[in-house]
Amino acid sequence: MRDKKQKRQKKDTTMIMANPYIIPNNNRIHSNPSKRKIALDMLERYTGSPPRKFGKQIILTNFSYYLDRFHQLCGNERTRGSIMGVVHDSKNDVSIVDFSIGAPTAALIIELLATLNPTAVLLLGMCGGLHRSLKIGDFILPTAAIRDEGASKHFMPAQVPALPTFKIQKFVSQILVERNMDYRTGVVHTTDYRFWEFDQKFQAQLHYERVLAIEMETATFFIAGFASKVPIGALLLVSDLPLTRGGIKTKKSAQAVFRQFTDTHLEVGMKAMSEIAERGEHIRHYRW
Repeated sequence: MRDKKQKRQKKDTTMIMANPYIIPNNNRIHSNPSKRKIALDMLERYTGSPPRKFGKQIILTNFSYYLDRFHQLCGNERTRGSIMGVVHDSKNDVSIVDFSIGAPTAALIIELLATLNPTAVLLLGMCGGLHRSLKIGDFILPTAAIRDEGASKHFMPAQVPALPTFKIQKFVSQILVERNMDYRTGVVHTTDYRFWEFDQKFQAQLHYERVLAIEMETATFFIAGFASKVPIGALLLVSDLPLTRGGIKTKKSAQAVFRQFTDTHLEVGMKAMSEIAERGEHIRHYRW
């Protein structure tokens, strides 16, 4: 199997080098053995977990509360590295990683996970609802994300849209429908601009974009995942309504969201990842 893979990679490399219109990018995990070696070491250092312990299906979060609940529900091993935490469920071949916060660490964890060749990765994130019809506790299954952050430009040119892996979104959608749970689809705005809530010009821009919600990592995950050959999807939970009076998230309101909605959010993600494992689904249906 390994010889076959090496031959295929060599053939792909030869084809690329022979094409005068393609500029090869040797800065990706899948095409740079030296970078892969360092990334494997970094994955263990940052998460405290040896790479071999990770499941083939991986959930991403940036809330330690999600790790706590996952560990209580099905986790059998928990570790903490220098900046990230992880819980493994070896029975269902699923791991959950608390990657911290923001676009740079989102890009970092995707490159580190690329060393594992995961079957599927799912972000369980939170967002600020912008559309007037949204309320706290609603789910958004993003179909695309606006790249208003700095990390994704290092992976793909600006004209490349930030899109999820369709098949993962389809799995999540089916589970929500089976449970008679309402959800929205549409575009979200990913930004690295904090306290935008007090910038009227920025708010006007969001209005013209017709985006459903705003958050800080989704576009980075989609672009870095695409560039690194990591199949990735996202299910976002509306945790606040920042354009409404008193709608900006506070410590008190955040705790209420955790108590009311985290278990449902997590259960849908766990179900999607475990079903992908059970069915042996082939998520990435093309090679490039």
